[in-house]
Amino acid sequence: MKKVYDVIVIGAGHAGIEAALAAARMGKSTLLTTLEKAGVALMPCNPAIGGTAKGHLVREVDALGGQMGLSADEALLQIKMLNRGKGPAVFSLRGQADKALYHDVMLRVLENQENLDVLYDETTKILVKDGVAHGITTLENGEIEGRAVVIATGVYLNGRTIIGAETKSSGPVGFKNATHLTDNLLSLGIDIRRFKTGTPARIAKDSIDYDEMEVQEGECDIGTFSFMNDGNLYSQMPCWLTYTNEKTHEIIRKNIKRSPLYNGTIHGIGPRYCPSIEDKVMRFPDKTRHQIFVEPEGRDSDLMYIQGMSSSLPKDVQEEMYHSIKGLTHARFIRYAYAIEYDCINPLELSSSLQIKRIKGLYSAGQINGSSGYEEAAAQGLMAGINAVLYVDEKPPFTLNRDEAYIGVLIDDLVTKGTNEPYRMMTARAEYRLRLRQDNADLRLTEKGYALGLATEERLKKMLERREEIERIVRLSETVKIKKENGGIFERYEGVQVEKTMPVKEALKHPGITFDVLSEVTDAFSEFSKSALFSAEVMIKYAGYLEKEDAAIRDARRLEEKILPEDIDYNALSGLRIEARQKLSKIRPATLGQASRISGVSPADITVLLIYLKTAK
Repeated sequence: MKKVYDVIVIGAGHAGIEAALAAARMGKSTLLTTLEKAGVALMPCNPAIGGTAKGHLVREVDALGGQMGLSADEALLQIKMLNRGKGPAVFSLRGQADKALYHDVMLRVLENQENLDVLYDETTKILVKDGVAHGITTLENGEIEGRAVVIATGVYLNGRTIIGAETKSSGPVGFKNATHLTDNLLSLGIDIRRFKTGTPARIAKDSIDYDEMEVQEGECDIGTFSFMNDGNLYSQMPCWLTYTNEKTHEIIRKNIKRSPLYNGTIHGIGPRYCPSIEDKVMRFPDKTRHQIFVEPEGRDSDLMYIQGMSSSLPKDVQEEMYHSIKGLTHARFIRYAYAIEYDCINPLELSSSLQIKRIKGLYSAGQINGSSGYEEAAAQGLMAGINAVLYVDEKPPFTLNRDEAYIGVLIDDLVTKGTNEPYRMMTARAEYRLRLRQDNADLRLTEKGYALGLATEERLKKMLERREEIERIVRLSETVKIKKENGGIFERYEGVQVEKTMPVKEALKHPGITFDVLSEVTDAFSEFSKSALFSAEVMIKYAGYLEKEDAAIRDARRLEEKILPEDIDYNALSGLRIEARQKLSKIRPATLGQASRISGVSPADITVLLIYLKTAK
């Protein structure tokens, strides 16, 4: 008798891995299918994890019991804290990763995971009967039964790579693409779109003149991605900074008609926040230079990644423009820059659990949902895997609100607003940034992960100990005093004179005063960890702002708590405008709060829905 899996996951990229591991760790028999072993946890673009808002996502995935943070820590080449010049709400970890090692680590985790089988084969069809998914068909192994299915195919669906006039049916880095599944999804009535992304050239590291560039070192003692790790786990490697120049820009302008972006070869919509170099030069003609970061792809790799030079220009033009840049005059190309087009699902097809609305038991996660980025994919994969398990167990779905996590913001944006271009997470998308910091992701989410059976007891214990440590620091800050005679620290770090004794809690309200500064005049906090001190400091310093955010959250929650019936007939509500009826009928929001965030639904329309809910009672 053939095995029937609880959960089948299609694709072993960043989304698929998190989905499969979540399902297996929650005790379900899980099958992960992917085209080839070399593509597992592939980082086809930048050799980095984290970044602005993306670092928050990695921390949240980790706090819930996901894998990305742990594997990233093991493969780190360099780590930095971004946005130090701004407030702590937007501090974000970014780490350079060894691509080959990251792949090896993830492969080891998958192969050692209980309840998980990995199959190298192409999925050609989702098996659906009476609107319910019940398995897949693969090219070589035929039909495989499953109670829930997660699609996490990344950029592989009908992938097409483009360099100048050269086009090739291919996945990223020359890997196989998946050519059968799109037709099946279309036959199921799913709305398919065509998006595009790109990547820069890879240059031989011994052909670069590093003396012509500015060295970019990492930072020490700033923590790790995973809350399970303490301290620095890596010896760091430098990156380098250089710039394009007027000659580079002139080469691009002279050859712009040969660009697939500008001559009609590329039809897919590209990412607004990660444009190609030709797009940057044409869109910002007044800029005389653009930053270019030169990053190692691995500790033992001969490849250097040229961040900021994504392109689909012909090879001869690429060589000319790269060679015009300081430090890259003699650059030797190992792999040329290319664009890749791929099929993806309109995310308005999805509910907030990432289940495709029209097919029960079928979930979708990652770039196939119209997002971009490894971290966005991992976050969706984790949530899709969790919800596939809950579906199999006939339990309500697990969702995160916008005030609980960046993951909640990401998914709500996708399924409520949709996207006409590859969606990238940014801190500006979150309304409650001060509450959703990366340093407190464990305090926000680990208990939820533990309740799901995903976060381990060890992880929960570690979080509870850290929470207690933070609370002790806050209590101590109320009793420990900074004496009048130590008031010189205020003049040194703030340029103001303070001539009175005050509690540490009051001293920390001064912008220039931190626990690090206070260590010059008191050792009362020397026993505490750096991470706990930072979290406590933010809580104390920004207490007033946090209270305002909490009030705003309470107001928003009132709308989120008002559930809209699944069978509501919006066309029958006479007070709604035509656009609102159309949008509400298509998206079918779960709550009044979600309805209020749909483009084209006005406050007046929300009032109509409120009245309907009251009279329907």
